[in-house]
Amino acid sequence: MRDLLRFEPLYQERVWGGRALESALGRNLPKDRPIGESWEIVDRPEAQSVVRVGHLAGQTLHNVVTKHAADVMGPKWSADRPFPILVKWLDCRERLSLQVHPPANVAPELKGEPKTENWYIAHTALDAHLLVGLKRGVTREQFERAITDGTLEKCIHHFRVAAGDSILVHSGQVHAIDAGNLILEIQQNSDTTYRVYDWGRMGLDGQPRQLHIAESLRSIQWNDFEPAPVRAAPTSGVIADCAEFCIRRVVLGGGERFSVSAGEQPRLLSIVSGTVRCGADGSTGSRAPFGQALARGENVLLPYAGAFTFTAESTAIMLVTENFA
Repeated sequence: MRDLLRFEPLYQERVWGGRALESALGRNLPKDRPIGESWEIVDRPEAQSVVRVGHLAGQTLHNVVTKHAADVMGPKWSADRPFPILVKWLDCRERLSLQVHPPANVAPELKGEPKTENWYIAHTALDAHLLVGLKRGVTREQFERAITDGTLEKCIHHFRVAAGDSILVHSGQVHAIDAGNLILEIQQNSDTTYRVYDWGRMGLDGQPRQLHIAESLRSIQWNDFEPAPVRAAPTSGVIADCAEFCIRRVVLGGGERFSVSAGEQPRLLSIVSGTVRCGADGSTGSRAPFGQALARGENVLLPYAGAFTFTAESTAIMLVTENFA
C-alpha cells in the first residue's frame, strides 16, 4: 500500500465559526451554518476520516491503519493503535474561548487526554492576535481573582500575528485564538478541552456554554510565561519540535522538488500556499495518478512504504509533519 491518502473533510459547526473555508480554500460547505472546523485527518471513535480517492476509497483511516499497519505506519506499529495525529483547519471568525488542555500527568486524574498542538497562521485579519500563556509574573491567586471579576484577559499573554507565523501550544498552556485568523492546527489525537472563560458569549442554543473552572485550574502550568511564536520566513526549516511530533516548513520555488523515500517513516503533507504535483517530474516512486495536483488547503498522509516526489507549479509552502510513529 504505497499510494498517498487523501480524505473527505469533516465539517464542524461552531458558534465562533464562519465561511472562510469556502472563500479561502474553495470548500463546498454546508449552507447557512457557521463552520468553525474542518477535521482533515482524524481517527477517533466519534469521528473518522474516509479515504476520498484511489483503491481504498470509502475506507476509514482506522480501517486502513488496522489492515495495513506495516505499510502505512511501519513494521513496529501495533495494528490496534489509533492514528496519533489530528489535523484541522480552523476558521476563527470570532474569538475562541480561553481554554487549556490537561498535561499528560494530570489528564488521567481528570479522565481526559493531553493535547499539544501547533497553529500555523494561513491568513489573518488586520491586527489579529493570539493569546498563549500567562503574562510574566501572574500568579494562580491573581488568575482566580480575575475569573471572579471578569478581567482574565489582563492575565494572558497577547501578541500580533501575520500569515506564515506559527506557535507550538503545549498541554497546560492557557490559550485562545483571536477573531480573524484562519489556522491549520496539527495536534495530538485528543479532543479534551477545558474552558476557563468564554467572554460572556452564548452558544448556538442561545445558552451560556459550559465552563470547566476546576479542571482548568488543575491543568494550567503556572510557571508558563509569554511563549514566543515562530515568525514567517521565506526559507525551509523546523517550526515545531516536541515529543509528539516535528513539523518542517518546506518552501519551494517554481519547478523545485521535494522527495521522500520509502521505508523511512509515515509523514503528513499539508499545502498551505501554492500548488504542487505528485509525480509531475515523471517519478515512478508513487502510484498516485501522474501529475496529481495538491492545492492550498490539502492535507494528505504519505505512508511508510511509499516513495513520493512533489514539484511546485510556482512558489509553494508545505508543512511536513513527522516523528509521530
